[in-house]
Amino acid sequence: MDKGRNVPWPGIFIAVAVSLAMGLVGTNPWLVLGAGLLWIGSLFLVSSHPPPPNAMPPKSPFSQATITQLIEHSATPLLMTELNRVAIANEAARKVLGSHIVGQDVRVAFRHPEAIALMMQDRPGSALIQNLARRKDIWQMNRQIMDDRFAVVELLNQTSEAQVSRAHTDFVANASHELRTPLASIIGYVETLSDEEAAVPPATRKKFLTTILSEANRLQGLVSDLMSLSRVEAEKYDEPEEKIELRKLVETATRDAAGEARMGRIDAQLPNDVTVLGDARQLEQLVRNLVDNALKYGDADKNVTVSLLNDDNGDAKLTVQDRGDGIAPEHIPHLTRRFYRTDPGRSRASGGTGLGLAIVKHIVERHRGRLDISSEVGQGTLVTVRIPAFREPAEYLT
Repeated sequence: MDKGRNVPWPGIFIAVAVSLAMGLVGTNPWLVLGAGLLWIGSLFLVSSHPPPPNAMPPKSPFSQATITQLIEHSATPLLMTELNRVAIANEAARKVLGSHIVGQDVRVAFRHPEAIALMMQDRPGSALIQNLARRKDIWQMNRQIMDDRFAVVELLNQTSEAQVSRAHTDFVANASHELRTPLASIIGYVETLSDEEAAVPPATRKKFLTTILSEANRLQGLVSDLMSLSRVEAEKYDEPEEKIELRKLVETATRDAAGEARMGRIDAQLPNDVTVLGDARQLEQLVRNLVDNALKYGDADKNVTVSLLNDDNGDAKLTVQDRGDGIAPEHIPHLTRRFYRTDPGRSRASGGTGLGLAIVKHIVERHRGRLDISSEVGQGTLVTVRIPAFREPAEYLT
């Protein structure tokens, strides 16, 4: 018999006793013998495979260290709380709330009434939290309870979506206002002219019709710019692939913007040609907008300089400079906003829609370029556009 095997003596004694009892009551001897042998054999079989000593359930692989490692590099801020204390916070959460939150009570870590109210609930929940980490930010906080000790908190940044929604609302409101103003003027004059009892004198009638035509042209220009802006934004992430020689394009677009009447005010300095990957239609619009702005807002007795050069990196550097009243420094950061005007009355009188520089900005962004605006009150404004030059791919010898 193996030394390492435990003989099941108690079971054997019970089996023998039961077999003797069965024999005494007259059971068939062969049945008694078979049952006894089967019983004893099964006892030896079981005893040969005993359970391991001190058997313990397998340890869960999801320890606190493992969970920390799993969520550490997630882009979404994630926290785990234990009894309303921050036990784990991944890198994204620490960037939002600070590294000091680990180990703190949730009321100290968040310091926001709505966030604290959510954390103190005894059930899962979510809330939209404003100004959680900094002013004007918006976070969706989701809390899921794991058991009576642990809960998981997820933070989803909703700030960008809210800003886009707000910008869309503002754009619709501004566009509606800009469209309503010329329409109201046109309707008013047409109603006056249509009144047979008004007896409008011929000179006044002519003046009214001139105003109607002016407002209609302004309305047409506004609709055209809105459509242009919509197209440019729709194509913003489509990288242009057409090779374009800029000097000829700048010459043509400048001439179109100035027209015969104002061409004498243009001082074109185009010594170099630069080839870029671009959208010819959009680049022509960019030049026309910049030149038209310079002619409208610059001094009527002074020239507008349009130049095309290579910068220090060999990229295209287009500049348009007027010599007018200039722009106050506080206005410059806002010039590319839709419908922004430094002087609304003057802009509307000159036929401006307030969308020209917004269109320019989006065109420059699509061409992976840079737009700079500098101005000095009483001296004029300089607009600089830099667009990467096209470079032939390097050829490697094998």
